[in-house]
Amino acid sequence: FRRINMDSNDNNLNEAILDKLTKTCRCRAISRAKIKEAIRNGADTFEKVKAATGAGTGSCKGKTCSYIINNLIEEYKNS
Repeated sequence: FRRINMDSNDNNLNEAILDKLTKTCRCRAISRAKIKEAIRNGADTFEKVKAATGAGTGSCKGKTCSYIINNLIEEYKNS
């Protein structure tokens, strides 16, 4: 959950690139970057992230991504 700017080191840049490429919700192809953005904008529960992004509304109904999303929420709260 680091802010990326032109002066960031390679690790931050690599994290930002991976966040854009990593699909947290595979059913709906929603990136980790989009999930993190929703969390930064106040979505502090799985249901709020679901409403903001559509994650968890695919064919598995969140069985695959809810654990990951909840971990991202906790990581943000603890940062």
